[in-house]
Amino acid sequence: MIFIFGLSSKFKALPSRAATCQYCQALVQHYPDERATRLTLFFIPVFTTSRSYHVTCSNCGQRSTISGRQKKALNR
Repeated sequence: MIFIFGLSSKFKALPSRAATCQYCQALVQHYPDERATRLTLFFIPVFTTSRSYHVTCSNCGQRSTISGRQKKALNR
């Protein structure tokens, strides 16, 4: 019996929000994104193994890691 399995990463851009950057102190758009790593079996995603969230400042380009709780606060 042969099993074909692997990991795949999925990138998803989330809606942007205006906020003050902690690095350049400018009130500009921030672009959050989500990256999920999934275990695949026969090229079908079975379950998500890890998930991370990042936000990028449109002024200085600084990229920061945020928690899932902070991501939910941005979506309100």
